[in-house]
Amino acid sequence: MLGLTVYLTYNGNTLEAFEFYKSVLGGEFLDVNYFKEMPASEGYTVPEADLEKILHITYKINETSYLMASDSSTFSGDATFGNNFSLSISPESKEEADKIFDELSAGGNIIMPIQDAFWGAYYGMFTDKFGINWAINFAYPQA
Repeated sequence: MLGLTVYLTYNGNTLEAFEFYKSVLGGEFLDVNYFKEMPASEGYTVPEADLEKILHITYKINETSYLMASDSSTFSGDATFGNNFSLSISPESKEEADKIFDELSAGGNIIMPIQDAFWGAYYGMFTDKFGINWAINFAYPQA
């Protein structure tokens, strides 16, 4: 397994929060993506109210510490503070991603089945049987 990262969810102020953390801790933003960049998919169009919200941000604090986050959306509903986080695992292969997803989600609630995602990864989300939110993201090797 490549790594385990905390993934936070905010109610529309992700960038403000991360800019504050960066001002205190240093580091850099590796990527900042907005909902308006999300391609249209069958049955879902990003609502106007979500277009300027953060879809995903990766904040590298130092060589071993990262935070990732997004804003809540019309689709996901408001973040509830206290459970507005998930643990994100970056496996080394698609097979490892499937194994981790299948075993950790057993007895829990699958939020998004593991599948190819538009950002070039194999991704899925679930809440385990203990109520902990997880995301599995295998990034396909770049050609």
